[in-house]
Amino acid sequence: MARLEAGDTAPAFTLPDQEGRPVSLADFTGTTVVVYFYPADDTPGCTKEACQFNENLSAFQRSGVKVVGISPDGSAKHVKFREKYGLAFPLLSDPDHRVMEAYGAWGEKTMYGKKTVGTVRSTFVVDGHGKVARAWYNVRADGHAAKVLEALHA
Repeated sequence: MARLEAGDTAPAFTLPDQEGRPVSLADFTGTTVVVYFYPADDTPGCTKEACQFNENLSAFQRSGVKVVGISPDGSAKHVKFREKYGLAFPLLSDPDHRVMEAYGAWGEKTMYGKKTVGTVRSTFVVDGHGKVARAWYNVRADGHAAKVLEALHA
């Protein structure tokens, strides 16, 4: 599983958002964007992570930074998840894991002591030129949004 590092070119992607509209990394040219990968909508860790990104959204926006979440879930699940928790940033669907694989966010992981294959909770800060500014793998959901925000100001 290839892992991205600061300075790498972020893999291009176009994925449908919760409304089925295509969203591309190229849409953020000139803007810094946080792209975070998570396993599933409306599960405890993923909900905590999404809600914390949402709670910090105005701080990200004041810094000129957009936030996008990506999971294997489809648009219908994303719509329900966003409505249930009032999420104000786009959630993109990557059901065949192509984008996750390109970012090194899909592969073997250990869950509850067992090896499994799935989404590796990962976050990337991509600058306005399409370069990875920061990369985190195997992140803890709780408190991660604040760490990303802190890193943007470091």
